[in-house]
Amino acid sequence: MLRQSLNLKLQQKLSPQQIQLMKLIQLPTQAFEQRLKEEMNENPALEGGQEDDEYEKDDYETDEYDDYDDSETIEADDINIDEYLSDDDTPDYKLSANNYSDEEQRESPLAASVSFHQDLINQLNTFILTEDEREIAEFLVGSIDDQGYIRRSIPDIVDDMAFTQGIYTDEKTVERVLHIVHELEPSGVGARDLQECLLLQLKHKTPTESIEMATDIIENQFDAFTKKHYDKLRAKYGASQEQLKKAIDEIEKLNPKPGGSFASGTRLIEHIVPDFAIRVVDGELELTLNGRNAPTLHVSKDYQEMLQTYKDSREKSQQQKDAVTFIKSKLDSAKWFIDAIRQRQETLFVTMNAIMHYQQEFFLDGDETKLRPMILKDIADLVGLDISTVSRVANSKYVDTPYGTKLIKEFFSEAMMNDQGEEVSTLEIKKILQDVIAEEDKNKPLPDDQLADILKDRGYPIARRTIAKYREQLDIPVARMRKKI
Repeated sequence: MLRQSLNLKLQQKLSPQQIQLMKLIQLPTQAFEQRLKEEMNENPALEGGQEDDEYEKDDYETDEYDDYDDSETIEADDINIDEYLSDDDTPDYKLSANNYSDEEQRESPLAASVSFHQDLINQLNTFILTEDEREIAEFLVGSIDDQGYIRRSIPDIVDDMAFTQGIYTDEKTVERVLHIVHELEPSGVGARDLQECLLLQLKHKTPTESIEMATDIIENQFDAFTKKHYDKLRAKYGASQEQLKKAIDEIEKLNPKPGGSFASGTRLIEHIVPDFAIRVVDGELELTLNGRNAPTLHVSKDYQEMLQTYKDSREKSQQQKDAVTFIKSKLDSAKWFIDAIRQRQETLFVTMNAIMHYQQEFFLDGDETKLRPMILKDIADLVGLDISTVSRVANSKYVDTPYGTKLIKEFFSEAMMNDQGEEVSTLEIKKILQDVIAEEDKNKPLPDDQLADILKDRGYPIARRTIAKYREQLDIPVARMRKKI
């Protein structure tokens, strides 16, 4: 049975402007600059640089041209709208050259990098291969990932070549060609797993007693090696601790990702641009916002003059009204964007200023053990902003301090009680745990229960499972995997 009913509902929705402001706040400096360029390209009413003081900025904010009477007679002189609304938004000065030098222009040489796979293909040219062997070899090279491995079985490769390339061969032939690929540089490339990768690199080395032992360990005792059962290895080979240590050292010199070393040379390096800078001046903290976050913008004077021209016109055509509606929308958008940037600057500065003073002891001397427990709500209450706003500021922004460039969210941590009933930051406990592990005897690394006892003696009663959690967060392996000989 269908029924109709009337319900009253009160909802709170963010306006499009508020949503855009939230997006602007969470952008770091470089992303903000890109967003600024996009806005200036899309909105010709938004310009950079200082504006003439003699012009009244808010002249276009009047209701006089918001109300249109469609019934009025249209016999007014046309305003040359085309002069302002050209399809070509590129100013003339950007299309002209002002270099009057008689010198001949010279082309700058550009470095052309060769990809990892292309380099391997080039190396195949040094081998004498039949046409079929070369096709198989190139397919195998194409199957190598960026780390240098072929993570597929030989039967899968045979089937794939048949279905996708029309190359019909057998596993024995592919295995034989794969051995040729294994001769390429860097050593270890084309391996199917870590064990094979290490063996290939060892076989390319000049044979010595340590190399021969290392090769046998990887080939026949790989499981014992990965689990660091050094006592079993010594008993197996009847070797002294020094002999085993030399063999292990040879293995540790190998590259587990042979393709990574090549790719790193051509990979773009991303530089961190700090959004804030904190300096200690005469014992006081001084906070500055990166100037790239505070561009000088103003509303286009030409677009304001267009509205003024329309305002002075007595009679208006529909074409003029449509043009003015477009112009006013661009002016409103430009004005809002300028206000949003100012609000973004204020929000960033106020939030970081509160964080700086909350963690004043750390910023004065850089001692991480002096970091106070701090959650998003603490800062939100101080600055009177929503928790989500503080989160947007902290998650993707960096601050340059006298002790290095830090991600702001790293200053936030939960609180724990020490043996004196005082609240301490989990960051402080992690720093102490990290120092204890760094100072341990690597021949006998400390297990988690002993680490818990040490921290308890230092005034931090923490359970063993909490130690394990903090250790994993610090990317520190278990005691057995930290063992060295």
